[in-house]
Amino acid sequence: MALANEHFMKLPDNYLFTDIAKKVNTFKVVHPKAEIIRLGIGDVTRPLPKASLEAMHKAVDEMGEASTFRGYGPEHGYDFLINAIIKNDYEPRGVKLDPDEVFISDGSKSDTGNIGDILRHDNSIGVTDPIYPVYIDSNVMCGRAGVLEDGKWSNVTYLPTNMENNFVPQIPNHRVDIIYLCYPNNPTGTVLSAEELKKWVNYAIKNDAIIMYDAAYEAYIQNPDIPHSIYEIRGAKKVAIEFRSFSKTAGFTGVRCGYTVVPKELTASTLSGERIPLNRLWNRRQCTKFNGTSYITQRGAEAIYTPEGKSQVRETINYYMTNAKIMKEGLTSLGYQVFGGENAPYLWVKTPNGTTSWKFFEQMLYEANVVGTPGVGFGPSGEGYIRLTAFGERENCEEAMRRFRKL
Repeated sequence: MALANEHFMKLPDNYLFTDIAKKVNTFKVVHPKAEIIRLGIGDVTRPLPKASLEAMHKAVDEMGEASTFRGYGPEHGYDFLINAIIKNDYEPRGVKLDPDEVFISDGSKSDTGNIGDILRHDNSIGVTDPIYPVYIDSNVMCGRAGVLEDGKWSNVTYLPTNMENNFVPQIPNHRVDIIYLCYPNNPTGTVLSAEELKKWVNYAIKNDAIIMYDAAYEAYIQNPDIPHSIYEIRGAKKVAIEFRSFSKTAGFTGVRCGYTVVPKELTASTLSGERIPLNRLWNRRQCTKFNGTSYITQRGAEAIYTPEGKSQVRETINYYMTNAKIMKEGLTSLGYQVFGGENAPYLWVKTPNGTTSWKFFEQMLYEANVVGTPGVGFGPSGEGYIRLTAFGERENCEEAMRRFRKL
């Protein structure tokens, strides 16, 4: 008899964004003429950089000729993209990486969800709260999160980030095996200083812990004093895995490409005390379960590192960050407390008068026809907040601010 993975049964029936879609669809049935502005799901709206399009067209043509056709590529990625990543994303920040420490993938969501494959199921985990749901849900699926009790998982240490602590998570007073950090943060849009990040690296070294560092939004950092990579912190290569994505940087949400860095210095222990390099395990995992990102996609990603590509990507990021500025200034002028939006494309808005996240979501939808994401969907500490994204069209962001005056 085949048995189901019972850990999946522990998950809530619906993914957060599925619940949002159902509520929006119900509203549309009753109000078919309403023009809805979607500022919830963080999908991009600007087209791919022209440099990427040209590179991908060329790559498609190559696939049509026997002399330049490519079949299966290397599971860890082509050298041309890996070398471009190291040269442009890391060397300018004083970080040295070997090519076999960089693994190209179809996006950081996949890798952050799959990275747990190389670690024992009984490791404890710690997460900032609120948090991107995939970090917890993927650990629930393998039994690492424990059981759900009063809205929290029993084997998860929650590290609140809120107004009271200026959105800086506090170091836990006990040992945690795996720590998830996302900066610039999704959903709050806040950042960590080098000083605060160093505290986490020191904690991981002292406690023989591993930091899963999601830097998918690092290209949006405007403050030159904020680190873009955890490896800018001394000692981090001994304790951290870093995830990055081209989705929000270059509009690859539909194309799918990202990468993960697993330093060869990073090890974990067996029950007998043997130290195992995680780079080797991740490489084995990818070679077994992943067939590599397409050649065409990787050529498109490589092109964003050309002078033309860099300029086009910066133009797109400036567009979104201008949206964020318009929205933040508009909401602040109406009396809302707004966080983020300065080094990240997310705005974390405090709901007025103690209104719950879902109640304010419905108020926005029905009174202003604007969709956000209820903060409580990202964790217990997200209650009383709404996440808005700056990835929309300019005119929609401006119109949304006009509509907020109706609330």
